[in-house]
Amino acid sequence: MKWRYLLFALFLWTLPALGQQVEIFGYFEPQFMGAKIGDEFYQLSSNKLRVDLQLRTSDRVSFGANFDYITYHGKTDWDLKLFMPENVVNEVSDINMFGYSFNPYHWEFSDRQFLDNAFVKFSFSKFDLTVGKQQISLGTGYVWNPVDVFNRKDIVDPTYEQPGHNAIRLDIPISSKWGITSIYAPTDNWKADDLLLKLKGNLGHFDFSILGIQKQWKFTDARIVDFINQKFYQLPTRRQILGFDFAGELFGLGVWGEAAHNRLLIENDDWLDYEKQLAMTSLGASLPMSLERNFWEWVVGADYTFDSQTYVMAEFYQNYFAKDDYNDYRFNDWMQYYMAETKTLSRDQCYTMIQHPVTDLLSASISGIYSFSDESSAVFPMIVYNLFEDVDLTFIGNFYLGKEGTAYAKNLGNGFMARAKVYF
Repeated sequence: MKWRYLLFALFLWTLPALGQQVEIFGYFEPQFMGAKIGDEFYQLSSNKLRVDLQLRTSDRVSFGANFDYITYHGKTDWDLKLFMPENVVNEVSDINMFGYSFNPYHWEFSDRQFLDNAFVKFSFSKFDLTVGKQQISLGTGYVWNPVDVFNRKDIVDPTYEQPGHNAIRLDIPISSKWGITSIYAPTDNWKADDLLLKLKGNLGHFDFSILGIQKQWKFTDARIVDFINQKFYQLPTRRQILGFDFAGELFGLGVWGEAAHNRLLIENDDWLDYEKQLAMTSLGASLPMSLERNFWEWVVGADYTFDSQTYVMAEFYQNYFAKDDYNDYRFNDWMQYYMAETKTLSRDQCYTMIQHPVTDLLSASISGIYSFSDESSAVFPMIVYNLFEDVDLTFIGNFYLGKEGTAYAKNLGNGFMARAKVYF
């Protein structure tokens, strides 16, 4: 792997020879997180260097790339069972092989070096074509995006940057107010390749789009473990979506919304193989995962800025793939949520935020999330301070208030995160 980074460093070193067309920028981001879980206090720190490149070789060809280097320190190995209720943890046990026992249900933060984005964009007279690993951002929601099958936002910090995705994207402007976007991304099964077709337009004070999507969606059954590679079994499915989104202004309020109907397709051979693998485990009598084959998902929100510059917003989200009774949350539900395969555990919930600029350099906000389904909640205070030009400090607290077993339970732990971001 090292030779790749040597080549990348050599590429950076030779860029000045290309002239003033190349733009090099980015940021350095040290971060510290502390959390009290049960009677223990844990800490994790990281250092992230992001280098962004932009190059326009002509009016018709442009190139962009983002390289990330991240190191982790402190407690880097987390037992996921710490964040689950006892009755759910009892569904599984540690793996025993040849007299040795190990816990496969953990998350390890390992140092990472990767190309987050690397793409080339060709601009033709009638359309734009973008090829490579690129940002794909869909929907208008602040915290939840039913039509975005490529990303899942962090409820603590929903605006944090999303990863790139390998795809071919075609943008065709029809007029000044209308356009078509299509996306193709190959997968390990050509029948389940990721496909998207989007019609976007503007009517009055509203922007809107209509989308048709196919996305490969894999579901982890963490009860089935590959002992050699310490991997979990994943059931491949095809997710087909018909949805829409909108954003605009109504009676002085900013309003937005999304809705998507989802259809889940599972090949018979894949399901039979899954049942066979489950039967071969020590949990052979356990039932297969219960997956909704047809479900709706939608979000609606509004915001307003007062004359004092105080900003308020609220967003309501409903996902019929999730469950409405926390007693029905199973071990796989928690694991699929932690592995970002699903957007939520709870079916009905809302998010609210109040933000105010205390000074020109200091902004304070408090946001909260509440689940109507299991009556759990969490609160996230945040302070952002512009210490110097191109230097921002961010402090975020997280306090979970729900009872054990709910989506935002106290046993998830309370803590804080401190982050500095130095731009260059």
